[in-house]
Formats: sequence, C-alpha cells, structure tokens
Amino acid sequence: MRHVSMIYLGCMGRTKPIVSADYVVGLTDGEGCFYVNVADSSSYRGGARIDLNFYVKMNEKDIDLLLKIKNTLGCGNVYFQKEQRKNHTQCYRYTVGSHRDVIGKIIPFFKKHRLQSASKQKSFHAFCKIAEIVQTKRHLTKNGVKQIRKLKAQMNKKTIGLA
Repeated sequence: MRHVSMIYLGCMGRTKPIVSADYVVGLTDGEGCFYVNVADSSSYRGGARIDLNFYVKMNEKDIDLLLKIKNTLGCGNVYFQKEQRKNHTQCYRYTVGSHRDVIGKIIPFFKKHRLQSASKQKSFHAFCKIAEIVQTKRHLTKNGVKQIRKLKAQMNKKTIGLA
C-alpha cells in the first residue's frame, strides 16, 4: 500500500487535499516535463507563437494525485489523454499552459523547491530563461524567437544506458 503524506488547505470553508512540496518535486523529477512549443506563424511579430507548458502525466488510476498537485500549485487543469499505443495504459495529464501561471506560480515554486535530478534542473534552467524572454516581450522579435529555439534545443535531453 502506497502512502502519501497529506496536508489540507482551507479554501472557502472546504478543505482541498494537497501533497507536500517535496512530493511535487520528486514526482516532477520522475514524471514531469517543462516544455516549450515554438509554432511558426506569420501572424506573430517574431514569426512564431511561444507556448510555455509544465505537465505531469500519470496512469489513470492515479488521477487523485494529479488533482492534489493541482491543489498544491493552485493552477492548471487535469485532462484525460487517450493513449493510442497498444503497450501503454490510459493516462491523465496535469497541465499548466498559461504564461501568467507558469511565470507567476510554477517557476517560483521550483526555484524555492529545487529539483533533484541534474537533467531536470538543466531543462528547468533553460525554461526559466525562455520565460524571461517571454516576460520581457523579447519573444515578439525574430532575435528573441531565435534565442528561444537555441535554449529549447538544450531541454529534455534523453539519457541512455541507465536501465
């Protein structure tokens, strides 16, 4: 039986279950992702739309944990993600995609509660630099988009030979 230390947060007369900051960090180290999407589009001054995303994906049986993470971080949503691959189970994804929430809640949380894995720290560091470019509106220039693409290339590198 798995045990998760629970803390309760008062909210408008109700309590919402949350998990500890350490639990969020550990889960993010293993199952989370800081992701930047650069979508080319001539309708944007810099030539691309920049999306900042944080997500954690888990088996459908663990949806309650994702909801607790949402309560802990105070933003985002949990979505069903239909899995098409035969050897994978159905899952849910906790996602934060609003620039305001990523910059105002997610980044400060992980700056205060440091990630433990070197690879996730590296991705987070690049993610923070990209968020700063977005926050200062430099993503609206071609040079800003070029910088973002360069930083994005440093993120989410797979490690090999660990199994």
